[in-house]
Amino acid sequence: MELACREDRAELSVLEGRPVRWAARLTPYGHDILTYGQSRPRAEPPPGEAGPDRQLVELIPSQMAALRVFVGLTGQLRVPPADRLAEQVRTASCDHGIKRWRLHLTQEQMDSVAYALWLHRMTGSAAEANRLAREYGVAHTPSPAERYGPALGAVVTAAPGKAAPRGAGGE
Repeated sequence: MELACREDRAELSVLEGRPVRWAARLTPYGHDILTYGQSRPRAEPPPGEAGPDRQLVELIPSQMAALRVFVGLTGQLRVPPADRLAEQVRTASCDHGIKRWRLHLTQEQMDSVAYALWLHRMTGSAAEANRLAREYGVAHTPSPAERYGPALGAVVTAAPGKAAPRGAGGE
């Protein structure tokens, strides 16, 4: 911040209708520091973030990197991240002592993280998805229809007495 000079204090005194003995204003850097400080991750979760419907999840840096890629692709994915997961990723705090990113996630968000790490597994390393499954018991396992889709050879059968869907049965 910078302190007002004598001339600025005189102008402020006229505007206020009383003597202004001192005044200060934020520099452009000061504004940026406040903006940055309000948006950076917090060391502790805000009140209400940790609760009965949320679970503390600690991710290693490679898991967090994969999750950031996932939430960064939000507009392009057919299965988007869970509601408010991007905000959780943005505001996650890092415990540098144990090198873990701390998030408080709902079950829906946990499932979405598992999906993100499954995508990472399919395009690179399985270590991140395996770690999540081992530590939190959450893994994404697509059904055959999800994996291949009807157009790629999944068998689609009709219930007795109903017509088979178009394209089923080798047509």
